[in-house]
Amino acid sequence: MNFAFSEEQEELRSSVRRFLEDKSPMTEVRRLMETSEGYDPAVWSQMADQLGLQAMAIPEDLGGAGFGYVELIVVFEEMGRSLLCAPYFSSVALGANALLSSGDDAAKKDLLPGIASGETIATLAVTEDSGRWDEEGITLSATGTGSEFTLSGHKNFVIDGHIANLLVVAARTAGGISLFAVDGGASGITRTQLVTMDQCRKQARIEFDSTPARLIGTEGGGSAALSKTLDLAAVALAAEQVGGAQRCLEMSVQYAKERIQFGRPIGSFQAIKHKCADMLLEVESAKSAAYYAGWAAAEDSDELPVVSSLAKAYCSDAYFHAAAENIQIHGGIGFTWEHDAHLYFKRAKSSELFLGDPTYHRELLAQRIGI
Repeated sequence: MNFAFSEEQEELRSSVRRFLEDKSPMTEVRRLMETSEGYDPAVWSQMADQLGLQAMAIPEDLGGAGFGYVELIVVFEEMGRSLLCAPYFSSVALGANALLSSGDDAAKKDLLPGIASGETIATLAVTEDSGRWDEEGITLSATGTGSEFTLSGHKNFVIDGHIANLLVVAARTAGGISLFAVDGGASGITRTQLVTMDQCRKQARIEFDSTPARLIGTEGGGSAALSKTLDLAAVALAAEQVGGAQRCLEMSVQYAKERIQFGRPIGSFQAIKHKCADMLLEVESAKSAAYYAGWAAAEDSDELPVVSSLAKAYCSDAYFHAAAENIQIHGGIGFTWEHDAHLYFKRAKSSELFLGDPTYHRELLAQRIGI
């Protein structure tokens, strides 16, 4: 079993990093986070047409490139490093994974090619006002027969929900939890963009009033598909967090080398050395957790439910600690709006809570291993 990245995967990393350095420098991140859309449609199209990123893990017979989840976590790691402002996570980690996990061949054939080409921006709507990521938090009701249903209720904290033209919605029917595909322009939908701490990742509240929806899979059979989708998304988010944490470490070490105090670089002081050493240990451990989870996802291993929660919990803690220490090492300048450290701190905090916080995932992990 070899957990080293192949030469092709490292070349993919280099290509994505070059693209993001060119198209998503921090000046562009700051510009886009002030817009209501939160992304650049031209760059989104280039991601699809030139690099095929949206199609990465979608099977070839469904319009995708047919790569595995290991390649996908390489991409997510680089996007986390650059704080890319784009609906990539919502479309690929949430929307596409929900369809792929649904077992509905007709829905996959109809909807996945649009995601792969970049024409469709998709997302997954699970949480409501409670912010819960488990089934008990789902109260949105769906009524109907066959494949035609209507939804009534609301969803909250939906990533890119204000711009998505395909909503995969988890709702409750007489048969249990089910998944539905809803056109972003369907009747009865009201979308309200939320004010968020992390301005690089937009969220929305979505209200449904007898909104027409297409059943995905079987009625009452959405629990397993939803659970697997959230596990796969947790792995993708862990990879994102690793990329952000690595960037915080690099920023800290570089500043510790350059900042002179009392006639020598602050990196020569023991307190700063210890901070950087602790960050390095946590970042490398987070990489191991995320990469192993990526392998489990790629192999569709039975370990996926366990390692996805483990990776999400550990990488959340590691990223937040790295982002906080990055500000501390930078001192007063790290607290200013002009410095990029606060952008990583905000992303670290929002990612810590997104898909469930570390406490939630440690509890989930304990349940899954029978403790």
